Amino acid sequence: MEHALIIGASGGIGAALADHLAQSHKVTRLSRSADGLDITDPASVARHLDGLAPVDIAFVATGILAPDGAQPEKALDAIDAGDMARTFAVNAIGPALLLAGLAPHLTDTARVGVLTARVGSIGDNRMGGWYSYRAAKAAANQITHTAAIEIGRKRKQSVVVSLHPGTVETPFTQGYKAPKVSASEAAANLVGVLTALTPADTGGFFDYAGERIEW
Repeated sequence: MEHALIIGASGGIGAALADHLAQSHKVTRLSRSADGLDITDPASVARHLDGLAPVDIAFVATGILAPDGAQPEKALDAIDAGDMARTFAVNAIGPALLLAGLAPHLTDTARVGVLTARVGSIGDNRMGGWYSYRAAKAAANQITHTAAIEIGRKRKQSVVVSLHPGTVETPFTQGYKAPKVSASEAAANLVGVLTALTPADTGGFFDYAGERIEW
């Protein structure tokens, strides 16, 4: 049975991904709340990823919209250096550390999806605002793209991509007016997209329907 790894498995999307993949895979679930994994701490990442069985499919489903008690900035004068640093630590440095720790454990045909967000697209940004979140997700996209190149040199049949899950019904999106899908539906969509991609797609940025998103 193939091995799936879900990092961020206590969150709405992460839990749904783990449950969906458990129907066909042996699943390892990792999260801060259940396992004490701190994705911003290299020692914590190494401790939790060392000794992993070979991974066939992995999702990095971690992230914050803003630090506790803060909100995404609507204007330049709302930027707080400490809040921005924390947003980058979780949304960009965290995925970088996770990809570094995960890379040695990937099978030759592994599929890795890093959940970022459409608002991380520079080309698609027409509304402004959300400086820290947008910039951190853009950084995560660059990190994922770069990691895909490196991982692909050794594992030529691998796929490493950024994925936009859409607006999902979770505590993270409470108050959003945009149409939402259930976490279980989002999970099925994301697994379907990731497993359908080919090595020619590695390093790309895709939405929940498998459509490319501009950088």
